[in-house]
Amino acid sequence: MRRCSLFCRKSQRLIFCLLAIATCLCICLVPRFAAYSAISSDSALVSQSPYPSEAPYLSKVPYPSEELEQQGRSLYETGRFTEAVAVLQRAVTSYQQQGDTSGQAIALSNLALTYRQIGEWSQANDAIQTSLMLLTDVSAQASDRSSGLAQVLDIQGDLQFAQGRAEQALTRWQQAAEYYGAIDGAPDNAIGNAPDASNRLTQNRINQSRALQTLGFYQKSLTLLDQLAQSLATQPASLNKATALRKLGEGLRVVGRLEEAQVQLGDSLAIAQQLLTDSKIAEEAAESMALTQVSLGNTARAEQENETALGWYQQAADTSSSSKTQLQANLNQMSLLVEMERFLQAQQLVPTIQAQIEALPLSRTAVYARINLAESLSKTNADAEPLSSATLLSTAVKQSQQLGDQRTQSYALGLLGRLYENTRQWSSAKELTQQALQLSTAANATDVTYLWQWQLGRILKTQFEQGNAPAEKLEQNRTEAINLYRQAIETLQSLRLDIASINPDQQFSFRKNVEPAYREHIELLLHPVVDKPSQADLTAARDALESLQTVELQNFFREACLDVPIAIDQVVEETTALAESSTNALAAVVYPIILSDSLEIVLKLPDQSELLHYSTQIAQDKVESTLLELRHQITQPDSLESVQSLSQRAYDWLIRPAEQVLQAEEISTLVFVLDGFLKNIPMAALYDGSHYLVETYGVALTPGLELFNPQPIERQGLRLLFAGLSDSVEGFSSLEAVEVEKEGIVEEVSQTTVLLNQTFTAQALETEIEQTPFDIVHLATHGEFSSDRNKTFIRSSDRRMTMDELDRILQTRQARPDPIELLALSACETAEGDEQAALGLAGVAVRAGARSTLASLWSTDDRSNAFLMIEFYRQLMQNPSFSKSQALRQAQLKLVTHPNYGHPSYWAPYVLLGNWL
Repeated sequence: MRRCSLFCRKSQRLIFCLLAIATCLCICLVPRFAAYSAISSDSALVSQSPYPSEAPYLSKVPYPSEELEQQGRSLYETGRFTEAVAVLQRAVTSYQQQGDTSGQAIALSNLALTYRQIGEWSQANDAIQTSLMLLTDVSAQASDRSSGLAQVLDIQGDLQFAQGRAEQALTRWQQAAEYYGAIDGAPDNAIGNAPDASNRLTQNRINQSRALQTLGFYQKSLTLLDQLAQSLATQPASLNKATALRKLGEGLRVVGRLEEAQVQLGDSLAIAQQLLTDSKIAEEAAESMALTQVSLGNTARAEQENETALGWYQQAADTSSSSKTQLQANLNQMSLLVEMERFLQAQQLVPTIQAQIEALPLSRTAVYARINLAESLSKTNADAEPLSSATLLSTAVKQSQQLGDQRTQSYALGLLGRLYENTRQWSSAKELTQQALQLSTAANATDVTYLWQWQLGRILKTQFEQGNAPAEKLEQNRTEAINLYRQAIETLQSLRLDIASINPDQQFSFRKNVEPAYREHIELLLHPVVDKPSQADLTAARDALESLQTVELQNFFREACLDVPIAIDQVVEETTALAESSTNALAAVVYPIILSDSLEIVLKLPDQSELLHYSTQIAQDKVESTLLELRHQITQPDSLESVQSLSQRAYDWLIRPAEQVLQAEEISTLVFVLDGFLKNIPMAALYDGSHYLVETYGVALTPGLELFNPQPIERQGLRLLFAGLSDSVEGFSSLEAVEVEKEGIVEEVSQTTVLLNQTFTAQALETEIEQTPFDIVHLATHGEFSSDRNKTFIRSSDRRMTMDELDRILQTRQARPDPIELLALSACETAEGDEQAALGLAGVAVRAGARSTLASLWSTDDRSNAFLMIEFYRQLMQNPSFSKSQALRQAQLKLVTHPNYGHPSYWAPYVLLGNWL
């Protein structure tokens, strides 16, 4: 009996994991990569009692082993992990000597969590596996055993996910959920009379959704979160429900569903406010409010609603009586003020933050708080003693040494090295960064390791570029820097799970924290000391561009599953064989790369193993300002002279140096893998002084270096689904020519199914695609592509279909053997004023699973749009030897010579993405 009773009580405090990692790391928002924590936002070594006023478990069972475990828990909570390991090891031995198998298993699971914190993954895995084996053998009541196994399985899933094993983690979390459901015979959506277990199941389902997203099962991830929201909606108001709703809101924020996150967080806040009237739990309710206010601030910040975010952080600091929550809110507030360049207001927070830090005991929380403050101070104009960044970081280094915390020490040393780098003290910067790299490697902290690999490479790159040493020595430095950049990028690629899914703040800072590493690497590869870059350098530069494109899309989707199996090079070579049987089949691929002081072009020709390279020395801001002006002018029908002048400048950069070789090779199609702001510019409108590019070449785009199983489109028996909206809806103007467009397409493609106006609903579209294997899906309706995936949509008669919903609808078709040959998005456009809106267009193209996507960069005249679309299908159907790119070219040429539609604003926006065959 004693064993069963002891097991029951211990299972209540088993996962000291499910609250304290958040406690230890929650204020690490500013050094975002340092904030990497367990997937469970409530991993902690604390009692799971729902009543904080209840006497601690230790007072009930005063055995030495429990005293050791309590001591280990206290050390863990204060971030003294190395000391906690030693104490928990003694607790494990003590339980073993007592013959208390369940106690030993619990202590081992907590030991595994502590090993995780110091990067001892092998020991963590061994400890949790032994814990599971012991619990499997324990003789206990079914509900007690289920509770213990559920929590240990949760921990094992957490460890596996943190090590990049998402599929194994998902399996463990699913097993844990089954055990939670078995407690007291509770149904799947409840945990009997254990409110703390209910919170653990909530976190478990959030973890499952993130694992599903990482594995590419985005719709399943969303469905799980939706089910959780529905389950919580039926529960009565309580602190546990407020906590669960907060966790759900944070989970929704991670997957990019920011509006829904705000709703759930708002409900959590309302419940906590309601419970303030209960004097027994008023203090806990106030703290719940403060934590939710911090989460609301983080969500507003992700939406770039900075003023709103500042307000939430201030409310949290005022509401909470917890010094840690106040510090978290103040640090977040200060970092945002610095980001907004409101340095005076940020400085006003420093005395308060300093006092709060000094009041903390020696712990990882205190060390990271100093690091956060140091990083914010380093970006202000008032970094002076006694609170200089260097002083704070030096203290952080010493304290992390005392704690035996290699990860935190690495972060502090690396940032100190960055300070020396910024002041051009190269020797000290290099030495400190090397020390930081050694520590992060020893701690298996790969999310920090890439920073120091990049930083060390950057230091060597600068020394190489500014050095006066002999050429041989400079080339040696360049080679060493290239190797470090390559290592940093390889580490980043291994961390794609963290960038795309684990760390919710990374999408916001992608262009600052990730993209520059790739561009600096490419710059080194293309700028050797003497002579021209080698073929190996050119190939590596092109591969780095491909990696950047892929990671950018992963960041956009917040998931890492974007596999497209066929390399462009292979398709280019296949066009050589097709050239004998097809009109205008030969294609060359153009890879423009925008660097800080040059525009580099890598050119791939068919049937040639070597890449060509040419460049223009021009500052990045000059390139971007020219392209921005061109993008603005080209949509204005009365701006022809300005458009031709600007587009000729771009032609001189991108095409002019390769004119002769393209003509000699009889190239007929140019395929562009566009970089940066070039994605917003229609390549067809580039002007050589007398002709547009489309008058000489077919033009296609691809968002990466690989394609979906490309092959020419088969005209025989072609089936097309036309879904259009000519009526005015939701404030959008009517598209009167959609009916003309429909009639023209039906005439050209006989096997056409039509959904028009009221018959074009989201459900009708899904039903048609599911029932019939259409080769082409043509959507003639309003839509918008945005850099925010949640604002990318297609309009049906009954509602907006988000990119995720359109993806799901098209996926219902993908279970069939053949993919959609062409997805045509007529009348859609990129979001005005959004410099990265083309990312939304690329996202739709990739997620659709179609071999090709035809769309427009901006909204055009309704009648000219119908004219072009009908002509495209006429060329495609009446000329079987034409590729899709050549059919589009012929349609555009019809507009170029049309008396009313000759201006590029009418014909230039149409782009073909993906397979051009």
